Amino acid sequence: MRNDIRNFSLDAIRNAEILETASADVSDAQLNEVLGTGYGIFTGRAIQWATLIFSKERARWVSAERWHAKQQSKVLEDGRYELRVPFNDSRELVLDILRHGAQVGVIAPASLRETIKNEVALLASVYRK
Repeated sequence: MRNDIRNFSLDAIRNAEILETASADVSDAQLNEVLGTGYGIFTGRAIQWATLIFSKERARWVSAERWHAKQQSKVLEDGRYELRVPFNDSRELVLDILRHGAQVGVIAPASLRETIKNEVALLASVYRK
């Protein structure tokens, strides 16, 4: 329909049918360019990099996780863990950040930091009642 490469979650497909028309032949390089760049299920060409800093306590666990094939990471001198991951849509990344609560801080980009700040404020308002 969109005449472009798309990524779908199998559990979201409700119906499938066999068509007479042949599918387009797409090279591995082109697939990787579109599907291998973003974070989670959200793919695309417009990429930003998120920089996250995890507490010393969480560093041990997060450093053993693979968030993205092209992630960049290092253990800081004070034992905290810095993780950089590419993304183009923050929705799934926000969920992964929030699961670490106060044990992670978003350093960059400012737009992602603001998204997390707003979500935490909304969450806090739920528990004020």
